[in-house]
Amino acid sequence: MSLNGKYSLGILLTFTLLALVMLYAVPFINLIIDAKGITATNFFYSRITLWFVLIIILLYSIFIEKNSFLIWKDKTFSTGFYLAAIFSLYFICTMGGGLLNGLISIITHEKISDKLIKLQSIFKNNYFLIIFTCLTAGVVEEFLMRGYIQPRIEKIYNSPFLGVAISAILFGILHSTYGTIGQVVGTLFIGIVFAVFYKLYSNIKIVIICHFMFDFVSLMIMNFIDSKHLSAF
Repeated sequence: MSLNGKYSLGILLTFTLLALVMLYAVPFINLIIDAKGITATNFFYSRITLWFVLIIILLYSIFIEKNSFLIWKDKTFSTGFYLAAIFSLYFICTMGGGLLNGLISIITHEKISDKLIKLQSIFKNNYFLIIFTCLTAGVVEEFLMRGYIQPRIEKIYNSPFLGVAISAILFGILHSTYGTIGQVVGTLFIGIVFAVFYKLYSNIKIVIICHFMFDFVSLMIMNFIDSKHLSAF
């Protein structure tokens, strides 16, 4: 199999494993621990399964592709650049994602995601789970979606545009499990912003930190507001 063929298989494997975790990790864990619905315990274990997906793809890149996991070498920048980039990305994602969510809510009269309401209850004052969830999302999702998938799509099709577009679309699709159009479109927008930045500056650490910060601030806000105000949030 050619290297591009191995890349294609790796991308398919990555997306399939992530989709399976998003859809079936909690139900499967519930069968093992004899629980029902989403709880803090089964959600925590479901985040651990995401780390296993990262390990599997890392091993795939080493033993099947026989290549570096990050085929774009990380560039180094000054401390000032790191700070400016992180806060700029955060501002763009927050403003852009919030605007898109608001427009979709107005146009479609979409109700609050039931899953979001359930997650709010399990995150309530559970700061360990909040931090672990944000760390998992930042590290695992960015390493896989930006660090692994995006450069390989670009290599396969020789197109930076497709690398950005396809990785962002897949990122949005994976978040469709929240059950709302707004969640998918907002995540798609964030995926595009992160992918464009990663293409331009080739620094996975910055997008990881920004992803963590975005999720952490969002979950902390959810932790302190009433569920009836989630629509505005």
